Amino acid sequence: MDIKNKIAIVTGASSGIGTEFSRKLIQEGATVYGLARNIDRLKELQNILGESFLPVKMDVTDHEKIASWVGKTFTEGKGPDILINNAGLGLFGPVDELKLEDWETMMNVNVNGIFYLTRQIVPLMKRSGSHSHIINIASIAGMLGNPNLSGYNATKFAVRGFSEALFKELRYDKIKVSCMFPGSIATSFFDNVDESETHDNMMQPEDVADTLMHLLKTPDNMLINEIVMRPLNPKNPNES
Repeated sequence: MDIKNKIAIVTGASSGIGTEFSRKLIQEGATVYGLARNIDRLKELQNILGESFLPVKMDVTDHEKIASWVGKTFTEGKGPDILINNAGLGLFGPVDELKLEDWETMMNVNVNGIFYLTRQIVPLMKRSGSHSHIINIASIAGMLGNPNLSGYNATKFAVRGFSEALFKELRYDKIKVSCMFPGSIATSFFDNVDESETHDNMMQPEDVADTLMHLLKTPDNMLINEIVMRPLNPKNPNES
């Protein structure tokens, strides 16, 4: 895909890899609708990224607001070419101590949020007649389970299954579907993890964004449906 003049949607755009995805897309000439709950941060990003970044205050768990926004924003002649389902969070703990509200929050954001937006965008992509691309951001936790991550694992395994089914469902409609499985990235995600902090051996957001751009730029009849990324050496260099 040639990114220039394409229309993209990026959820979770206010920080971390969502911000870097938006930056890279705009550098390649795309218009980006950046979705997040923090509208002040999105407006700050617009000042940095320029008028090609369009801030949208949105909670991806609110299916009614998503449907309303999509209906007001896009038409058959002006629909998104790229959808990056990036919004997500992790809340960790032993299964018998994990709060019910934490489980439900992860399910709503990490799984339902992807479904709510994707189901609204797919009909527009089908009618466009052009090649489109949906990229879902999962996690290495969507490929292997770990203690104290049962809820987060469950959501990211769900993203993997949803993505695989979706690529087989949409491949003949000129719609690519890819799922990315990144390991540890130096972002604020780890602020939610006790005794964890970012360090130099984690992957950098800009490098993950470069990989996403590679997926988007593949030839129209070539699909990389899954890609796994890890730090080569994941250990904190400051620890003995």
